[in-house]
Amino acid sequence: MTWVEAIVLGVVQGLTEFLPVSSSGHLRITSALFFDRDAGASFTAVTQLGTEAAVLIYFAKDIWRIARTWLVGIVDRSVRSSLDYRMGWYVIIGSIPIGLFGFLFKDAIRETARNLWVVATTLIVFAFVLAFAEYWGRQSRTLEHFRMRDGVVMGFAQAMALVPGVSRSGGTLTAGLLLNLTREAAARYSFLLAIPAVVMSGVFSIPDVFEPAATGTAAPSGAQMVVATLIAFVIGYAAIAWLLRYVAHHTLYVFVLYRVALGTLVLALLMTGTIAAT
Repeated sequence: MTWVEAIVLGVVQGLTEFLPVSSSGHLRITSALFFDRDAGASFTAVTQLGTEAAVLIYFAKDIWRIARTWLVGIVDRSVRSSLDYRMGWYVIIGSIPIGLFGFLFKDAIRETARNLWVVATTLIVFAFVLAFAEYWGRQSRTLEHFRMRDGVVMGFAQAMALVPGVSRSGGTLTAGLLLNLTREAAARYSFLLAIPAVVMSGVFSIPDVFEPAATGTAAPSGAQMVVATLIAFVIGYAAIAWLLRYVAHHTLYVFVLYRVALGTLVLALLMTGTIAAT
């Protein structure tokens, strides 16, 4: 991997991780368009450690409060009715689907699902699903109304993002809107829900990123991996604050239009042979 490649992909990861546009899909498309190869699923997973570090810092007070209340609630029944205690369980239970499917379909996720025909198609299809959720959802429920059912449904929605092009934040936001949560409530739970899955995926992918199994996959050096991850962290931190402000006052239709436009462009490039699907 070249330094330009590492820096560009780090920027792309930071910009797109928290937006409902699929960071893994963008990394795959960027690699194909500008570098004529695939940076690989492991590279994506490791750079996500940078953006997830941004989540840990941005929500540090909330995370500490939830974790502390959950631990106390294990032995003290008096705190079990609090939202923080319940949120601890919602995050734990909601993280199970992506962990299970990620383990069962690891090979397909790293190879078949990264085909650009798949990425472009999922960008477009799930754009319309997001549009329907934005139109249909009543947005009448805040985090105070959050229940275990919501956590499970959004957990399965997050698992769909194992396919590049779906979008982890897009899937969870869509599910949240269909459950009549406000955009801000769905976004906040989405950030918390990502922590266990993304951190575990990134840590376990570190050995693979330097020795990619897929033919034609670029292998970064340790220094390049660190720099790409740090860039993703800095840009990702700014993206969190922006997205929370944005969803509080705006619809998600701009992301729907962007996804359709990008997916259509990729399909056109594939049909004309400008870029290769694998």
